Amino acid sequence: MTGPATGTDAVDVSQRSFGDLMGQVTRDLSELMRQETQLAKAELRVEAAKAGRAGGMYTAAGLAGYLALAFLSLALYRALSHVMDSGWAGLVVAVLWALAAAVLYTAARSRMNQMRGLPRTAETVRQIPDALKPDTGGLR
Repeated sequence: MTGPATGTDAVDVSQRSFGDLMGQVTRDLSELMRQETQLAKAELRVEAAKAGRAGGMYTAAGLAGYLALAFLSLALYRALSHVMDSGWAGLVVAVLWALAAAVLYTAARSRMNQMRGLPRTAETVRQIPDALKPDTGGLR
């Protein structure tokens, strides 16, 4: 029998040569890798679509937040301009925004410095079975 050995085939492994068996293992491993790659691509497409929709929602939320802050800043400016000169009121609002920007920048820089590359990739590489690694026979 020359087809792939499955659970339903009554294949006598002892009747096949070592080369045939190794060829079958190589074909099966190659097929498995192809299937895993196709599965990963399909999962990536689904996740990318979800990320795209979420990104659009984040963009809309950011725009709405920006408009809210713009109108709140304008309202604060108008309220302060009734208490002081309008030039000083504008300066107060600008200084408040400069302080907020400095605090946010410092927090973002701190978070960025704590990042460590792609930890999932390193973990995945560690999980490769030893059978797939080349056998050096202990000689170096």
